Amino acid sequence: SFFCRMGGRNETKVMYFILLGFPTTGELQLVLFSALLLAYLLTVLENFLIILIIQNNHSLQTPMYFFLENLSFLEIWYVSVIEPKMITDVLSRDKRISFQGCMAQLHFFVTFVCTEYVLLAVMAYDRFVAICRPLRYPLIMSRKCCAQLVAGCWMCGLATSSIKLSFIAQLSFCDVDKINHYFCDISPLLNISCSDSSLAELVDFTLALLVIMLPLCTVVASYICILFTVLKIPSSQGRQKAFSTCSSHLTVVILFYSTTLFTYAHPKLMYTYRANKLVSVLYTVVVPLLNPLIYCLRNKEVRVAMRNTFTCRR
Repeated sequence: SFFCRMGGRNETKVMYFILLGFPTTGELQLVLFSALLLAYLLTVLENFLIILIIQNNHSLQTPMYFFLENLSFLEIWYVSVIEPKMITDVLSRDKRISFQGCMAQLHFFVTFVCTEYVLLAVMAYDRFVAICRPLRYPLIMSRKCCAQLVAGCWMCGLATSSIKLSFIAQLSFCDVDKINHYFCDISPLLNISCSDSSLAELVDFTLALLVIMLPLCTVVASYICILFTVLKIPSSQGRQKAFSTCSSHLTVVILFYSTTLFTYAHPKLMYTYRANKLVSVLYTVVVPLLNPLIYCLRNKEVRVAMRNTFTCRR
């Protein structure tokens, strides 16, 4: 840090932050390190396998699996922005991260998490068209349309992240350089800023509501229409088949939206370090680890494709 003169008083320009992470004893550090490392490696491996399976099975070359493949690609980068630094900090005494590194981590994390919100909504819309408009499905969900929808998801994530970061990067951080978190997140940075962060907080809260609530409304509306359509199917076997194509996605949506909604859709005044840190572990470590398992275990087509990919046949 270095000192500068602002408004007739001495302030400190922070050059780096200290990520406090998880307070653990020496005995638990190795256990936590091993658990986090295993979770990260499994998450990357699982998502890589899903991409490999979809790429190598012609039966999975459909819009639903195209979006699932993009979700897996997204989650590999999503966890890689947070977890490697978090894992090394568990055993390291030097928990510093430069100001530029902190802003870069925040930018990529917000981009990926906002992109995932919109992508999950697109996947819900895909299920709505497949079940409620089956005859028009090939025409509506063409390859070009799917590519445009995925590109739109990334554009929304990048735009939201750029706007948020443009306000946060302008804040002043004075004597307090300790972030009570295990990565550079928005709320901890707003809490240690020594300048007026009310505008940045308002922008963050407004964009968080928009990027969560609009996709969530799309998901809810899609599944309401799906429910009414499925209930009209006369045979129980037909209803079960229709629901089975949605169950995996709906489970992932509930896990991801519920944990992130708790963290990001409330003002700074309602922020609590312990609760947010624990919930953050769910959506940065646990949920990405579970998502590929949910899609594999609850989806018969993926299980069959996995056996075909890894089973040698004469």
